[in-house]
Amino acid sequence: MAKVAVLMAEGYEEGETLTIVDILRRAEIECHTFHFGEEFVKGMHGMKIKADKTFGEEVREYDMIVLPGGRPGGANLKANPEVIEMVRWFDRQGKHIAAMCSGTVVLSDAGVITGKHVTGYTGYEGKLIGGIFEHKVVVADQNIITSQGPATPFPFAYKIAEVLGKDVSGLKEKMLYNFAGGK
Repeated sequence: MAKVAVLMAEGYEEGETLTIVDILRRAEIECHTFHFGEEFVKGMHGMKIKADKTFGEEVREYDMIVLPGGRPGGANLKANPEVIEMVRWFDRQGKHIAAMCSGTVVLSDAGVITGKHVTGYTGYEGKLIGGIFEHKVVVADQNIITSQGPATPFPFAYKIAEVLGKDVSGLKEKMLYNFAGGK
């Protein structure tokens, strides 16, 4: 079974982070959240959510690392040298790396998007240095999956599940995603 590590830095975007975890768990993918200090992590809207585990070497045992956005969540991930090194390690191993919204800047700083197609929050064309920016909701290129922002965690999480070998067509139907206009 594939394992996904979702990083929760202070100021994470609650809607993005929790939706990603929820959908991956519904898709029967083992998914854990990781914190960097206190196990209850304060999001950008003041919600304190208990993360599953402490960030550390255990993350290397996972098949994918996910970097949600948020203010200052994305900046806090980017400022953490251990996160940058972990992202680089995942890339060297050919493991999957997924990021959305302000979490995408970590990929640029880690140098893992050079020559790869990416997307990010509105106006991030100049921040995702080395990547080939596309104005799409979700972009998957090689081992990198990126998405835009607070309205896009559903298609982002579905793409993550698909990349990990899950057929999400039934899940989309059960969650009324198709009914709501998703594709």
